[in-house]
Amino acid sequence: MFSRICLSCRILQVNSKNYPGALYRLQDASFNTDSTLQSQRNTHKRFRILRRLKIMGPPRKDFPNFEEMREKQKMTPAEQRQDMKKDGRMPPRSDRVRPINISCTGVIIDQYVPPEGDGKMSSISGEGAKQRLKEFGKKGQSYMQLRKIKQFDEDFEVKEFAQTAQEMYIEAQNLLQDVEKNEDKLHELCSEKAYPEMTYMLEEKTFRWRFLESVEPPRVVYVRTQDMMSKENQYAQVTVRMHLKQTLAVYDRFGRRMYGSENIARDMVEYIVFEKHLSNLYGIWRVHGKIVPDWMPVSEPVIRTYRKKEFEEIVEETEDSTDKEVVSKDDNPTVATA
Repeated sequence: MFSRICLSCRILQVNSKNYPGALYRLQDASFNTDSTLQSQRNTHKRFRILRRLKIMGPPRKDFPNFEEMREKQKMTPAEQRQDMKKDGRMPPRSDRVRPINISCTGVIIDQYVPPEGDGKMSSISGEGAKQRLKEFGKKGQSYMQLRKIKQFDEDFEVKEFAQTAQEMYIEAQNLLQDVEKNEDKLHELCSEKAYPEMTYMLEEKTFRWRFLESVEPPRVVYVRTQDMMSKENQYAQVTVRMHLKQTLAVYDRFGRRMYGSENIARDMVEYIVFEKHLSNLYGIWRVHGKIVPDWMPVSEPVIRTYRKKEFEEIVEETEDSTDKEVVSKDDNPTVATA
């Protein structure tokens, strides 16, 4: 628009040489164009309703009926169901439906109960012999479940799996030292149940774990299988006993030690549960959980860092200052020395 005005002014300047009064007449006409424009609005009285609807819109008929709403709140569930059938409405669905994950189970199937004092008593002693006898009684059902696993996985061997499971567990523990970098690999080694449990509150903490040696060879102590939703959808869980010498230390976001120590090694007996979706052709064994027996002693308390509160200083009055005040108030100095 601005370019058109400039071009028209140049043309007028050229023509004004031959016609001096033409420029002023055209300028007056250009400035008075806004005042001479006529309104495009239709002012006929017949179209008054249409002009109102153009601005305000059609009258609404779907205003809420508060009386009806109050009556529906007093209805019983049977009356509400009958009223909805009359209007042809579907029952409301709840938004709090939890998603179903069929790649793993959400619990430990028939959890293994470790014998009390495991790892502390020798197998030669009387208590150790009793523990061995109890474990032998539980092996019968585990052998039956092992047959079901071999129906889906023919190459499954208990001794080889125990060693593979320990290597898998050690790798997962080492990856926890940097969760953000190793998130994809951790999902391959841990199930959807174990991952949030292992990475709980590690975002702002430093986790240090180191494997030193294996005190005893790992062994499978418990085998269980279970179906979900149908008998063809089978899951297997294997509990592996590991006796490891390791170091563990956890530091907070300020770099202060909260738990454990990197210099003190400890012998730990752990019962790790591994799970596999047998019906899945591409299913793999993953860490699913950890069994903590009830007889295990309470762990050390976590050392937390708190912000130090700021208190106002309390000025303590000394004996010399009180003596001076008493001397100044009383005229007799003997009262102050008494």
